[in-house]
Amino acid sequence: MAANRVQGGIQQLLTAEQEAQHIVNSAKSAKTARLKQAQEEAEKERAEYRSQTELEFQGKVAQSSGDSGANVKRLEQETEAKIYHLKVEAARISQDVVNMLLKHVTTVKK
Repeated sequence: MAANRVQGGIQQLLTAEQEAQHIVNSAKSAKTARLKQAQEEAEKERAEYRSQTELEFQGKVAQSSGDSGANVKRLEQETEAKIYHLKVEAARISQDVVNMLLKHVTTVKK
């Protein structure tokens, strides 16, 4: 009878150990599944954030490009106006400069 009790106790311990192992395996599987789910969710959020950020960037680039074209045109107009102004001034004073140079070249100092 004592051997029977010992045998029953051992069998009970083995059963408890198997149940514990089952619980541990289930917990590991649940943890792995949750980690995989969390990783997929994080990847989805990252992709959404990236696409949103890219869309905002493209909008800013498009806006800047429009402004850049206007700036280039404005700068070209300002440059042309300055060049025209310089040509007009050069034409206006060129005869005075020539006369002044001739005067200094042809004047002999002692």
